[in-house]
Amino acid sequence: MLNQYLHLKLSQKLSPQQIQLMKLIQLPLQELEQQLEREIEENPALEKGKENDEDINEDSNEYDNEDNSDDEINIDDYLSDDEVPDYRLKTNNHSLDDDEKSIPFASGESFNQYLKNQLNTFSFTDNEKQIAEFLIGSIDPSGYLRREIIDIVDDLAFTMNIDTDLKTVESVLKKIQILDPPGIGARNLQDCLIIQLKRKSITKPIANAINILENNFELFIKKHYEKIISKLNINENELKNSIKEIEKLNPKPGSSFSETTKINSSIIPDFRIEIIDNQLILNLNSRNAPDLYVSSEYKNMLSGYQETKKVSKSQKDAIFFIKQKLDAAKWFIDAINQRNQTLLMTMESIMHFQKKYFLSGNESHLKPMILKDIAEKIDMDISTISRVANSKYVDTPYGIKLIKSFFSEGITNDAGKEVSTIEVKKELKNIIEKENKSKPFTDDELTKEINKKGYPIARRTVAKYREMIGTPVARLRKKL
Repeated sequence: MLNQYLHLKLSQKLSPQQIQLMKLIQLPLQELEQQLEREIEENPALEKGKENDEDINEDSNEYDNEDNSDDEINIDDYLSDDEVPDYRLKTNNHSLDDDEKSIPFASGESFNQYLKNQLNTFSFTDNEKQIAEFLIGSIDPSGYLRREIIDIVDDLAFTMNIDTDLKTVESVLKKIQILDPPGIGARNLQDCLIIQLKRKSITKPIANAINILENNFELFIKKHYEKIISKLNINENELKNSIKEIEKLNPKPGSSFSETTKINSSIIPDFRIEIIDNQLILNLNSRNAPDLYVSSEYKNMLSGYQETKKVSKSQKDAIFFIKQKLDAAKWFIDAINQRNQTLLMTMESIMHFQKKYFLSGNESHLKPMILKDIAEKIDMDISTISRVANSKYVDTPYGIKLIKSFFSEGITNDAGKEVSTIEVKKELKNIIEKENKSKPFTDDELTKEINKKGYPIARRTVAKYREMIGTPVARLRKKL
């Protein structure tokens, strides 16, 4: 049996403009610049640069006194220049006399091309040359070939129509592993380290090191040094010398590729904080963000519609298209302005909350701060603060910092003062750095040491903080 019911329900939906604003807020500066260029390319009603002020005044005089009686489209909504200042993007808030802080970029051949250029030193058949280039293309940025050889053989057959076998591919790979930097084309870490050692002049420490890596790799990575000494029948000093040789090796040979020959990328901060007369000055970085304005040419096209008494269907379609583009241009410019205001409000609130730190640069002065603290101060949603904090950087007198790094939970120390967990992690790192490396502190011992410093935290918290600062367990920190 079917019944009809009346049901009331409240729902919240975001408008396209709100969705656009949220997307713009989370974009860092470099991605914002790319988005601006895309919008300018896609919307002919959106133009960049400086709008001619004389044209603005003439347009305003021309349309202010005209009466529009058309009910379909209110032309004045698009021709009135009273709103022009609000539609402009005015984020280039620097003087021509300001110091230009530009970051030079190096450009050059890619890592992949660098390796391919070295293939000319070998005598390859046409097939082998293609296999070698395919293998190089499969090497990851760290310098490893992590794919199975059998899979590569199949790919060569299906994608390049090269019929080959495992033996041929492995033979070509051996030649690639001779290329610079040493260790390139290794299948795993063990393979990578052994390749590098075999490129050196063989001495007793290096011979022992090769033996350790080839036959006792598991014992070595777990730092069971006593077992290695017993198995290889060497003394502790000989083991130390061999370990020193291994420590000189590069576990990621791809990263050693000279930065001057890579296509560089660099962090561009979204904000800049300066200290002038002991006062903090905040600026939004927008040197590459162009001024935007609504095209006067499109306004003129609409004014032509106003003068036409009879409008054909094709003209109405054209007017509808122009209206859409003008709307999109105005929405985008307004969203950019709102984005900049939101960013400035959020960063200004963070700056004042952490004022003591920004004036001194001392991380112990960072106060416990969570997203909710800032959201309540500027009356915004926590998700908006999160979007700003997660992807934006600020240029401070103490270096470029990720805004997210200023947020932390707090604990109360023995003196009854609330301190940031950042301070606790820093103290834990200092304790680990100063420990006896031949007998490093266990997590229980670290807990006792950090408690002595006045931070009453539990062992499980110490273990969590140790992992967060990237420090392994005591056994893996041990040194001879």
